[in-house]
Amino acid sequence: MALRWSVIIPYYNEADFLPKTVASLVAQTVRPLQLIFVDNASTDNSTAIIQSMMIDHHDIEAIYLHEPQPGQISAMQTGLAHVTTEFVATCDADTFYPPHYLKLSTAIFDATVETTVAVMAFGLNQGPERMREIFHRYIYAYVICPLLKYQCHTGGYGQTFRTSVLKTVGGYSTQHWRYILSDHEIMNRMFRFGESAYHPDLWCITSNRRTASVQTRWSLVERILYHVTPHALKDWFFYSYLEKRFAARQLDITNLRLERAWESGH
Repeated sequence: MALRWSVIIPYYNEADFLPKTVASLVAQTVRPLQLIFVDNASTDNSTAIIQSMMIDHHDIEAIYLHEPQPGQISAMQTGLAHVTTEFVATCDADTFYPPHYLKLSTAIFDATVETTVAVMAFGLNQGPERMREIFHRYIYAYVICPLLKYQCHTGGYGQTFRTSVLKTVGGYSTQHWRYILSDHEIMNRMFRFGESAYHPDLWCITSNRRTASVQTRWSLVERILYHVTPHALKDWFFYSYLEKRFAARQLDITNLRLERAWESGH
């Protein structure tokens, strides 16, 4: 069977979270599978944890990379340079992925080969069986996302791409974008070649440790403007409007690495 999937997992001092994330990825029903781990200059034993967990998984190709330039965008760029598969998923080191995650993404890509450039998962804070979560997923999958189809409705923890399109638009690079919301910005470039797809059963469970870092979020005004700006003007929104505002607030990925506000308790 041909290798169709690569998964990029950047990490920086994630020893407390990586065991659960790696366990969920090696439990994927898709085989063969390639996992690309990118150490973004960790100072803990994150890499040793990953390597020990991968020893017995001979049916998964594990690639270990190192990117000293701080920031997730740099780590993603390093990982993407090693991807040659048809599809690529970007995963956070503190997120749980159900066993059907890549299998369902494959089915969606294969069913919409002419139009879909990205398949997106919903990020949950609690179990998928809770009625509130189910309602949220179905409303977004069948109402909100189709209505606002040229917008991003998930984070980088839950994005999968057609590799050819992702590389055509330039992939992850600080030359394109060096601020927060890289997940939204990269979808702005992907939308030039097609649409994204959502499914209520495509989800992952994210960490809530960053919810206190208010200073690293976009403002309510910026969020509203993102939603109301027409697709034809989204380049203006990102590269003329939002970039200047983020630069003024020092929301550069390197600055955020130095602060790590969610760990300092600020």
